[in-house]
Amino acid sequence: MLDILIIGGGPIGLACALAAQKAGLTYQIVEKGCLVNSLYNYPSTMTFFSTSELLEIGGIPFVTISPKPKRAEALEYYRRVAFSNHIKINLFEEVLSVTQTGGHYTIGTSRSTYEAKNVIVATGFYDIANKLNIPGEELSKVRHYYQDPHYYALQKVVVVGSSNSAIDVALETYRKGAEVTLVIRDAEVSHRVKYWVRPDIINRLKEGSIKAHFNSHLSAVREREVDIQTPDGKVTIANDFVMAMTGYQPNFAFLNKLGIKLSDDAKSLPDYNHQTMETNQKGMYLAGVVCGGMDTHLWFIENSRIHADMIVNDIVSKRS
Repeated sequence: MLDILIIGGGPIGLACALAAQKAGLTYQIVEKGCLVNSLYNYPSTMTFFSTSELLEIGGIPFVTISPKPKRAEALEYYRRVAFSNHIKINLFEEVLSVTQTGGHYTIGTSRSTYEAKNVIVATGFYDIANKLNIPGEELSKVRHYYQDPHYYALQKVVVVGSSNSAIDVALETYRKGAEVTLVIRDAEVSHRVKYWVRPDIINRLKEGSIKAHFNSHLSAVREREVDIQTPDGKVTIANDFVMAMTGYQPNFAFLNKLGIKLSDDAKSLPDYNHQTMETNQKGMYLAGVVCGGMDTHLWFIENSRIHADMIVNDIVSKRS
């Protein structure tokens, strides 16, 4: 019988494991992908907005040469944290069922069955992309995930969105020789874009190196062209790839399966105690970005690291 079963092996899941170790609690992490799976699937060129100090977990220093670490440095850091602290984690093992019986939980996975007094859900939100819901979205040329700009050299690329991911894709593919057109629902580039990147994209738009349609949306995709609905009517342009950087969402179906209540509005905010992180299911806790529902900009590694200590302190206080 474990004290805690942690679902998700990302930075916050690791932070929960470190806090459990420190408190002398028994635990097990179960992760359906690789170690820090979401970070692994980030673009290979990604630079974090935060400094390395804000990405640290368990009080373990994250040392980098530059102030803002890159994806490869973060993968190295979290891997070293897991190895050096002998974190108990099973990778490529998916949680299939969680049932509550006799005051504890039985967790069935693709490989095993566990018994735990408490469950922490730290599953993030990067696995399910927000769909465009337009004709042609099923074509292979439409991508919701982005790895490297070289692939798009000499191609006509439409980038949908104006957030950090969309602007990074637009700038990086343009600099590798792509012909880039941005499609943005709002009247301007988002002010949430990294402060050192926003002037870059605005200057590229002013000089015409990257084209943009504001107050617009993509309305249809075909093999060699796309339709853009603009304030002046429909515009059809030649196209090779569509990068739909429209954001991601938590696995709400999984949260529902666990019995966690969600708000009835478009935000689908999960029900939890903001002091203890315990959900409406006794002994089941949320940690990390999954807490924000569709408001995926609310929680990041840097401001949700504290969830680990909040949860473990509550478990320890109840036990004592």
